[in-house]
Amino acid sequence: MSAALVSLAILGALAVGLLLYWRIAVVGHHGRLDQLDVRVHVNGIRGKSTVTRLVAGVLREGGLVTVAKTTGSAARIIERDGEELPIYRRGAATINEQLDVVAAHVTRDVEALVIECMAVRPLYQQYSQDYMVRSDITVITNVREDHQEEMGETLEEIADSLSMTIPRDGVLITAEDREHLRDRLRRNAEARGSRLVYADPAIVDDEDMRGFDYLQFKENVAIGLTIARLVGIRRQEALRGMWKSVPDVGVVRLRTYDVNGKRILWVPMFAANDRESVVLTFERLQPMFPAGSTVIGILNNRRDRGRRAELFAHMVPNDLAPYLDHVVTFGAYEEQVTRIMTNEGYPCERIHQLGETVSPSLERILAEIAALVPGRDGVLLGMVNIHTDQAELLLEHFDHLRGTGQRSELEESRDPARMPAGVIRLRRQAARRGGHADRA
Repeated sequence: MSAALVSLAILGALAVGLLLYWRIAVVGHHGRLDQLDVRVHVNGIRGKSTVTRLVAGVLREGGLVTVAKTTGSAARIIERDGEELPIYRRGAATINEQLDVVAAHVTRDVEALVIECMAVRPLYQQYSQDYMVRSDITVITNVREDHQEEMGETLEEIADSLSMTIPRDGVLITAEDREHLRDRLRRNAEARGSRLVYADPAIVDDEDMRGFDYLQFKENVAIGLTIARLVGIRRQEALRGMWKSVPDVGVVRLRTYDVNGKRILWVPMFAANDRESVVLTFERLQPMFPAGSTVIGILNNRRDRGRRAELFAHMVPNDLAPYLDHVVTFGAYEEQVTRIMTNEGYPCERIHQLGETVSPSLERILAEIAALVPGRDGVLLGMVNIHTDQAELLLEHFDHLRGTGQRSELEESRDPARMPAGVIRLRRQAARRGGHADRA
C-alpha cells in the first residue's frame, strides 16, 4: 500500500473516530437533559444573572434538586445545596462551556437546571437553545438597546434575536412591559408552538421586597413567582427561596463610607449599561439618597466598549443631568465623551477627567471626589463598565473598608441558613439508605 493510501486510511479512521466520539457526547448530553423535570433557559438584555439566581432559589426551596449556572459579572456554578463554585477559564468564554457544565454537574439526582444564555449572535442563541439547553421554559427578561452590532439596531430586531431561544412547544416568560414588544415576542413564541406568559410586576407587593438586602426589581421577582406558579410551588416558598439566593456580584448594594472626612454613599451600578435600565435605576435610587447630598456619576469607559462610552456621553446631558451634580470620567475616551457632553449642554466645569489621561493614584481619586462635595454627604455612582484601572482601585478600596467581618458572595453561599428544602430531602434519603445498609 502506498504512503498516500496509508495517510488517507489514517485520516479516515480519525474522522470516523471523531464522529463516533461526537455522537456519543451528543447522546450523553441529551440524555442528561432529558432526565430533568424542569429546564429553564434565561435570556434577555438586563437582569439575566439575577433572574437565574432567583429562579434557581425558587426551585430549590420548592423541593427540586437544582443546579444553576450564571455568566454575568462573575461566572458561577450554583450547586444543589446553593453553594457556588467559580468558573475558571483558560481563554475567552465560549458557548461550549454550557456542555461542560451539564456534563460535570447534572448528575442522576438533579431534577432542574437553570442556565443563563451565553450567546449574543442570533445563530448562536438558536444553537444554544436547540442543542445545548433544550429548555421547556425560556425567560426573556426584557428587550433593551445593547449588542446592536450582533442583534440588530431596533428594539424589534433585538426582540427577534432574543426569540431564537424560545423553546418549541414550551413556555416563554417575559417581564417586558412594552405591549408592542411583548406582542412581538408572543407571535414569535406561537410560531414555535409555545405560549407567552407575562410576569406582571403588579403581582409583587412592597412587603415581598423587604426580604432583599440589595437593590432588587419587582420585574425579576415577578418572573420567579410566575415560574413557581407554572411548576406548582407555593408563593411563600418561592419568595423564601428568592430571599435566600445569593445575589450576583454585580448587584447594587448601598453602603456609606468615610472618604477624606465626607460621608459617601457608594453605589456600584456598573452592571447596568443600557439607557433604560440606568434611567430606571436612578429613578428608584433617588429617594434613597441623603437629603442635600452631592451626586457624582462615574463614566467608566473600557477601550473595547466604545459604543457604550458614546451612549453614556449622550445620556448624561439628555437623561441624567437632573440627577447628577458632577461627572467623573475613568478609563478611555475621556476627550471624546467630554466633548459630546459639553456639546449637548452639560457644563464643562462639572466634568472631571480622572482616567487614562492622568492615570491617577487612589489617593488622588479619593481627594478629588471628596473635594466635589461641599457639604457632609455625597453619593458616588459607578456606571458603564466594571474593569478599568481606576474603577478597580476604587472597588478594592471600598471592599477593604467593608472589613474582615464581611463575607464574600462565595462565603455567603455556604451559609447553612440558605440550605434549600431539596438538599434537606436528599440528605434524609442518604441517611435512610445508610441505615438500611447498616442493618443489612
